[in-house]
Amino acid sequence: MKKLILILFAVITLICLVVAVRTVLHVPEPEHSGIKASGGEIRKVNANDIATHLSEAIQFPTISNQDSALFQADVFDAFIQWVLKTYPKSAQRMQLEILGGYSLLFKWQGSRADLKPVLLTAHYDVVPVIPGSEELWDHSPFGGVIADDIVWGRGALDDKSAVISMLEASELLISEGFEPSRTIYFSFGHDEELGGRQGAASVTRHLSSQGVQLLWSLDEGSFVTQNIMAGISDPVATINVAEKGSVTLQIVAKAEGGHSSMPPRNNAIGVLAEAITKLQDNPVPGGLEGLSAEMLDQLSRYMPFTERMIFANLWLFGGILESTLSESQVTNAMLRTTTAPTMLSGSVKVNVLPIEAIATVNFRLHPRDSIDDLQAYIEYIVAHPQIEVRRPGDNGIAASAVSDWRSEGFQVISRSLRSVYGDIAVAPGLMVAGSDSRHYTKVADNAFRFNPILVGPSDLAGFHGTNEKIGIENLVKATQVYALIIENSQQGSQ
Repeated sequence: MKKLILILFAVITLICLVVAVRTVLHVPEPEHSGIKASGGEIRKVNANDIATHLSEAIQFPTISNQDSALFQADVFDAFIQWVLKTYPKSAQRMQLEILGGYSLLFKWQGSRADLKPVLLTAHYDVVPVIPGSEELWDHSPFGGVIADDIVWGRGALDDKSAVISMLEASELLISEGFEPSRTIYFSFGHDEELGGRQGAASVTRHLSSQGVQLLWSLDEGSFVTQNIMAGISDPVATINVAEKGSVTLQIVAKAEGGHSSMPPRNNAIGVLAEAITKLQDNPVPGGLEGLSAEMLDQLSRYMPFTERMIFANLWLFGGILESTLSESQVTNAMLRTTTAPTMLSGSVKVNVLPIEAIATVNFRLHPRDSIDDLQAYIEYIVAHPQIEVRRPGDNGIAASAVSDWRSEGFQVISRSLRSVYGDIAVAPGLMVAGSDSRHYTKVADNAFRFNPILVGPSDLAGFHGTNEKIGIENLVKATQVYALIIENSQQGSQ
């Protein structure tokens, strides 16, 4: 017995030693620590001008409505003319194509044809303000009010601030006499909120017809966040290298129907309720692997010792960690394809038993899952003689390919970002929503999704919500980062 106890003690001691050593070594990698000298010069920019220009841009209600009859062509035309007037150096120096009706594609010709071009993109259309909610805003949604060093209004975060910051950066560089060796494109979409089927899709077709293959593209996506990632109080930047796909399935329960005065033991709605419960109790399998594992591995290196210990020793704590992460809405979406029942329909009258009861379920596809594999899994989970799984129309959008986070483009963005924000945690991430990058990936070796502004918990409700706003300091830093990205993009041999 004594020998057994000594062996057990030795094993425990060895495990503790391995855990401790792995934790001590789980720190930022050399290329992720410190600001690289090659990050470039941080430029002084005119904060008042940037704020004024965003304020003016917000005053154009370039709204993307689901009902195309509500589209205001004159407003979009006026915005385009405002851009050309406000940024005359860019308009004069670059070639402009207006595609898909109202999307702007600027081409800043480089001196070397052997270098692949890069694309910076954003969108200037915005979502509507919910009718009746106008009084909940501290300032008019389309007033572009500047107060307390903040610019207020629809589009301040999503995504006119990026359009303005990119244009401010290009004006600044042109004023300095900067001449690119690598061609740079800027694409400003007008219907991203509707899927970019006219704007970004037309830009992609145009580039393809010209034989253009981009080295990389940079679109909206994640941000520099603070106090959002559990365990890290300092700013964190996740540069999204992929985005989820989306598909909507209908779970249909069938029954004979009849009068509600003589209901069967379990009618169509009851069968459907059981199916929905099965979906909720059996989420699509996920896991700490690939992109999700890389993101958490990099970010956890900036966490306190206890959290680092868990992430550094997945061989021991992996199962517990995955279970814990699955409990959070944010991290769960990073690990798997998510399941969201969103709509229900049944009988046409209160005293009529339904012949069909239908649950509409939206799935956001992780890059590891295909649409067909997902449907097969759902059919397996809800299998029942009275249940059918339908895919209405051709509504599926596959998840994007995963771009290379070790590539030149990712390093350009990371290096430029760190030059402005300092030694912050930077990691590849997964975009759980959609962007115009779903189109641009067709002509880009790599596609990145990141907007270099600082976002905290209080800002999240502004996206598509009430009191959307952005601080002027954020606009300044975004402009500085974009200027460095443009400058640093000229490096490399491809």
